[in-house]
Order: sequence, then structure tokens, then C-alpha cells
Amino acid sequence: MKIDPVAYVGAVVREVAVRERDGKPARAAIATRSYDTDIADLWDALTNPERIPRWFLPVSGDLKLGGRYQFQGHAGGEITTCEPPHRLAVTWEAMGTVSWLTVTLADDGSRGTRLELEHLSLIEGDFWDRYGPGAVGVGWDLGLMGLALYLATAPGQLFDRAAAAAWPGSDDGKDFIRRSSADWCRASIKAGTDESAARRAEANTTAFYCGEPEPGGG
Repeated sequence: MKIDPVAYVGAVVREVAVRERDGKPARAAIATRSYDTDIADLWDALTNPERIPRWFLPVSGDLKLGGRYQFQGHAGGEITTCEPPHRLAVTWEAMGTVSWLTVTLADDGSRGTRLELEHLSLIEGDFWDRYGPGAVGVGWDLGLMGLALYLATAPGQLFDRAAAAAWPGSDDGKDFIRRSSADWCRASIKAGTDESAARRAEANTTAFYCGEPEPGGG
């Protein structure tokens, strides 16, 4: 599978926002990009349990407002907002933590649809200092790229999900990860993070996603 890392990293605008949640300090990793499809089709690709596994992971559960979902081998949570075809919000429960995911869709003015994904996390323990926004941001960049590749698949052709899943381990895939991680680092610095701390977090995140040892033996 030949994918241009520069083009797909460049398709996303990344922002880090300083927030609070329940009176506690939090940070939001925000990724925005447009897709060349109408809002109804993009909403369906994001919410239809038959389509979600074609670009992300198999999903099960009571997929309606107030219900719970579970991605196979990954996160689960509660569906807290569902306003078709514009806004979906869920809790994101993984590795013993809870964070909050919100996806907002809008017409982008050029016959496409703009997607904004916000992942809000509490600043607890040393996880944020160690990995920064790229901990979730790089993963969502890979997911948003998979969604773009799926939506661009010609009618009658099958999207090769297995090849897409293996791609991050390739040289191009690792190039994508490094570029994505670096851009989340820049967004973190812009939001006020100390530059040296942001770059340490970038290095750790890059190593994690590339399957390499963290600098300093972390």
C-alpha cells in the first residue's frame, strides 16, 4: 500500500487547548480535516456498525444515545451525545482511565465535509508529561487517515483494511508517525507547554508508536 505521509499529515490541522473538566486541569487534542464526501455519508461511515470496521475496528454494544459501545481489543464507553448528522460525543474508557471524545461535522463550503475531533484528557499522574497530546493525537491521525483511504476507495472495490493496519510498521508509516508526532509537539508548544518538555514527550510518543525503546530507557 503506497501512501504519501506528507500529504496525509498535512491534511490535518492540529491544536492543543487548555481546559478544565469537573474542576480539574485538562487538555484537549483537536484534529480537523475535510473529506470529499457529503455530511450524510461521513456521518454514516462514523456511526454505522457495518462500516466502522472497514476503516477502524469492529464495534459492539447498544449503539444509541445513552448506550455503551466497545471497540474490539480497544476502548469502550458511553454514548453521551448523538445529534445526526452533526455531533457525536462519547466517553473514552481505556487502560483504567476515562477521557472524552467529541466529533463535530459541518459542510466545508466546497462540496465536502469538515470533521473536527476533540479528545479531552485530565492531567493526572505523569502520563501527559511523558507523552503529551501525541499520545492520543497520533493514534487519531492514523484513524483519520484510514477513514480518508476508505472513503476514497472506488465503488465496487474493497478497502484493504489488513494492509492499512500493517502500514504503520512500514518505513512510510513510521515517517507518518514521526511527522504527526512532531506536529502535535508544535501544537503543544503553541498552547504554552515548555519546549524542552514538549520535545521529550514527542520523542517518547514517536518511540511508542514506532515500536522502539523510549529515549532514556523509559
